[in-house]
Amino acid sequence: MDYRAIYRAWMENPALCEEARQELSAIASDDTAVEYRFGAELEFGTAGMRGLIGYGTNMMNIYTVRRATQGLAEYIKSLGSAACKRGVVISYDTRRKSDVFAHTAAGVLAANGIRAFVFDDVHPVPMLSYAVRKLHTIAGIMITASHNPKEYNGYKVYGEDGAQMSPEATDVVVGFIEKITDYFSVKEEKNSLIRKVPHSVDKSYYKKIAKLSLSPLAVRKAGKTLKLVYTPVHGSGYVPVTTILKKLHINVTVVPEQVCKDTEFSTVEVPNPEFKETLSMGIALAQKIDADVVFGTDPDSDRLGVALKDDKGEFVALSGNQVGILLLDYILTRLKEENKLPANGVVVKSFVTTGMAKAICDDFGVELVDVPVGFKFIGEKIKEYEATKEHTFLFGFEESCGYLRGTEGSRDKDAVVASMLCAEMVCYYSYKQQSVFGRLQDIYAKYQYVLDRNISIKFDGLNAMKEMNALVDSMKTKPVEKFDIYNVVAVRDYSSSVRRLRDGTEEKLDIPKTNAVYYELENGSFICVRPSGTEPKLKIYYSVRAKDESCAEAAFQRMKNAFEAFMK
Repeated sequence: MDYRAIYRAWMENPALCEEARQELSAIASDDTAVEYRFGAELEFGTAGMRGLIGYGTNMMNIYTVRRATQGLAEYIKSLGSAACKRGVVISYDTRRKSDVFAHTAAGVLAANGIRAFVFDDVHPVPMLSYAVRKLHTIAGIMITASHNPKEYNGYKVYGEDGAQMSPEATDVVVGFIEKITDYFSVKEEKNSLIRKVPHSVDKSYYKKIAKLSLSPLAVRKAGKTLKLVYTPVHGSGYVPVTTILKKLHINVTVVPEQVCKDTEFSTVEVPNPEFKETLSMGIALAQKIDADVVFGTDPDSDRLGVALKDDKGEFVALSGNQVGILLLDYILTRLKEENKLPANGVVVKSFVTTGMAKAICDDFGVELVDVPVGFKFIGEKIKEYEATKEHTFLFGFEESCGYLRGTEGSRDKDAVVASMLCAEMVCYYSYKQQSVFGRLQDIYAKYQYVLDRNISIKFDGLNAMKEMNALVDSMKTKPVEKFDIYNVVAVRDYSSSVRRLRDGTEEKLDIPKTNAVYYELENGSFICVRPSGTEPKLKIYYSVRAKDESCAEAAFQRMKNAFEAFMK
């Protein structure tokens, strides 16, 4: 059936709600809009699904949410009655229709005889992840589009370990979803199987993550005088972040204009704390009150952005890589100082995250493991280490401002814990009469400067994802010896788990397959290109080692020009 026929079938279905009917009627003469909405089905991948809010098979709406949830319900029922009784915990953030989609999912589960625990207000990703394990549910659902623009929403599924659902389980769920061809056949029920998440879960979460504190003495000495500005950017982080900071008696000033749960995120262009512009109101307040540091979290509070004063007293927004470097160095330093650094300690990061991590881990004698992009792969490693006892997980991070310390709380990136650790890190260095920015410069001086820069190329249209993947595929066998001043040492094709050396020999990579090409350059620099799994953007990552910042910046510009020419 072509997209026009599917469109007509939706319009003629008496079960279509009036809001949908009016919205779809308005595009009747716009063939491009009809094709976008009905020319494909919203893909359910290993990170769930994410898309523009609106009606159609390729959009986020109650019908696509029902269909996805019915697929999940069929999977749970296949596991037996005990799994149905354990149920699913559901949370949501402050985006448009997040609460509607959450209760829609609960209704579908209840109609299938599966318990559904729903938070009575917005709660972030880390608290959803924790609640899965605390309530011993078989799965979790988080309604969020993370840091995407306001027009988006999404649906993330978690396994019983609190990590994002494994690729293997996701494939089974997708199989059930694909069997559902009639979006209007899925029913909801509001019955006694739908329950509220007990408030005791929140209290337990705060108690657990407080144990992850590393510098209580420094916090007692410097916490009350520390001037910290925090913005939740209208998201779900406000209550948990301020709660844990206040429990540690760390002084925090909140940006008042950005506390409200605003579905339009009206004070920012994009609610992404990776961007300095998103932290601009926090920085302005920090300048006004002469604060030390600024924190910002995204709508589902799994990402943390940080701005702090440089050696000239000006606020600079740190990259996710820089915050990761600082947290990694701080965590390992404190564990070593307290004689608590385990001999089998391990740090896990995505392979596009800064090359600086290896130098730090090597110095502390800690193993570093690379995984594909997506925190679910870090969660998979945590699960593996808990089963084998081979390693003790210490820290996991991604360049996109996602961090996780320990396993007490979440099994996904956790901006609540990251806020706590960054705040006490500021206290720790203040107690030692050093600035955090100064510590970052010391790290660069010790391990050599690394410039990490990410560039995104946006693709448009119904075939955006297909076009991006095709471009990456075309680069896998394209010969290359150097990018301007840096020779290529090896090329990693992560889609086939193969590393090809300069002399033509091949090595197998022990890592889950994903569509990405990674160019290893001499001196530890690298370039990696991959299609985003959550939005129509081609992501290019540059990591450049050099003796100082100016040399790295110059090298980056030359590498960038050479790589862009290579892609054409």
